[in-house]
Amino acid sequence: MKVVATLLHATVLLTLCICTISCPIWAQPHKQVHLEATVETSSFGSLENGTAVEMLTLKNKKGAVAKVITYGATLTELWVPDRTGKMGDVVLGFDKLQGYVGKHPWFGATVGRVANRIAKGKFKLDGKEYSLEINDPPNSLHSGSKDLSRVVWKTEVLHEPNAAAARFTYLSPDGDEGFPGNLSVTVVYRLTDSNELHLEYTAKTDKATPVNLTNHSYFNLDGAKDVLGEKLYLQAQDYTPVDPTLIPTGEIKPVKGTPLDFTHPVAIGSRIAEMKGDPGGYDHNFVLSREAGKLKLAARVDDPLSGREMEVWTTEPGVQFYSGNFLDGTLVGKRGVTYGKHSGFCLETQHYPDAVNHPEFPSVILRPESVYRTTTVYKFSAK
Repeated sequence: MKVVATLLHATVLLTLCICTISCPIWAQPHKQVHLEATVETSSFGSLENGTAVEMLTLKNKKGAVAKVITYGATLTELWVPDRTGKMGDVVLGFDKLQGYVGKHPWFGATVGRVANRIAKGKFKLDGKEYSLEINDPPNSLHSGSKDLSRVVWKTEVLHEPNAAAARFTYLSPDGDEGFPGNLSVTVVYRLTDSNELHLEYTAKTDKATPVNLTNHSYFNLDGAKDVLGEKLYLQAQDYTPVDPTLIPTGEIKPVKGTPLDFTHPVAIGSRIAEMKGDPGGYDHNFVLSREAGKLKLAARVDDPLSGREMEVWTTEPGVQFYSGNFLDGTLVGKRGVTYGKHSGFCLETQHYPDAVNHPEFPSVILRPESVYRTTTVYKFSAK
């Protein structure tokens, strides 16, 4: 009996050792696993001229993931949990580099030097007139077809507690896109362990120049064919009316009594039919608090289907709400999904459109003695 007991004891020990080595972590009931935030770098292809494009995968200790490529400092994937804990990708984009190199509506891109529209592609600064590409006739949109979303940025992994983070940098030379000054731009992507994606922008110039940076991600919180059922709240009592070419008239009007009133949560599609003519939906700048540099709530989106909630916090004075009106089913995105009208929405935190031609709007002019700084935070939760 003593021999049998000894053999049995040895067998149990051997089994435990094998299980510890070969069984998955979740099969080890008494072992506590402490995951750490990580950043991994991998190849995402190369441009026709041979320039390599990398993907940085940011993962927090809860398993949320943000993937950013060096081409355009572009957010390509953002995985966050629903009410059951299941992870889902909540941004539109492409599986391969070719999609981003081709024509597309700035999916996930870092846009600049000046986001949004500039009337007739012209502005005056310190007595000199500058001309830009007209890529959205009769205006310039997002600084033209060769803006910051169409260049390869340099990267650096940052080692921070409680977050996965990376810094993207680019030097836009004097005359780039038609703008004056050598502009040094930095964007930090930070995915915190509390499921917040922080975007921090800084820029410096050696000549006075307009700067208005934003991220142009298209969100869809449940993966449905459109976002019309998702409920939007905007912390904005006013908006900037536009002319037929979507250039601000210079007025600031209240949203009350209009289909642009999102001061209480409303389904995106509930009044979209009231938006007649172009753009056939929402593509408007909403006026936030003008308190410079103060991080404040701009928007909240709740998805009844998945239970996901996204809050947008920003130091910017405005947010452009765009309901994906011009998506027309011609683009096939990640995992073979076709992007039709209203497949995603944008909440572009920024200064007002055409601010460079409206002295009554908050200024977008950066001068050599100053540093451009702005922060936007996307906070995710589920209920």
